[in-house]
Amino acid sequence: MDQLRRPFLLVAVAMIVLVVLVEVGSRWASGGAAPVARVAQVPGLEELRGAEAASLARVAEPPGRGIFAMALLDGVLAFRIALMGMALVIPARVLGRVQGIATAVLSLLFLLGGIGGLLFLLTELSLMVGLFTAAPFGTLVYLGLWGFFPRGDAAALLSLLLFLKLAFVVFLVLAQPKFLQVKALVALVATSLVANLILAFLHGLIPNPVTSIADEIGAIIVVILGLVWAALMLVGAIPGIVKAVRVDRALAR
Repeated sequence: MDQLRRPFLLVAVAMIVLVVLVEVGSRWASGGAAPVARVAQVPGLEELRGAEAASLARVAEPPGRGIFAMALLDGVLAFRIALMGMALVIPARVLGRVQGIATAVLSLLFLLGGIGGLLFLLTELSLMVGLFTAAPFGTLVYLGLWGFFPRGDAAALLSLLLFLKLAFVVFLVLAQPKFLQVKALVALVATSLVANLILAFLHGLIPNPVTSIADEIGAIIVVILGLVWAALMLVGAIPGIVKAVRVDRALAR
């Protein structure tokens, strides 16, 4: 691209990679007691302090699925931007031959991981709703496991992620304004920003005891969006693979 400002592009790459790292680490950064400890704190559920509590802890983890789920969607975005960054240091002929295959492999991994995550989230959501509506014992178990969602920590993380994503957009445009003409890239960035806003809206929409359910629904939405973009990335990799195969055959002759 003409007039590509490489330092700004490298900063943009660093920003989006940092976004993914924050999202992957958000499950530990959001804090909160472990499920077993929460169960033990609920009045009347002392009998769950033993093996049954440990069993429930293996079924579910502390709240915060939505932010972690965004790593799938933003991982797709980070990979696309990383390819742009690699084009600055890797010869175009070499990068062109491996880009299609690498994209296909990574998109397949995204799809497999996303499908597995989606099935897990649907199962966990069913468990949440089932326990919450099974008053009084089931509701108490739900409150012990998911009734204390760290909304403040989640809001801080979502604000940080939104700031990093906006900074990424600014540096990307500073690197080359023509990036705004790449419709697929613009749509992917917009999807990432919308996913961030959806989670923030869901977290603040309902009372804290059922925020975990809203977060789970948000995570499902985000994963579906990530799966759509991973599938599109896989389809887009096919022409590159075909071209690489043709080049290899031509060289073999």
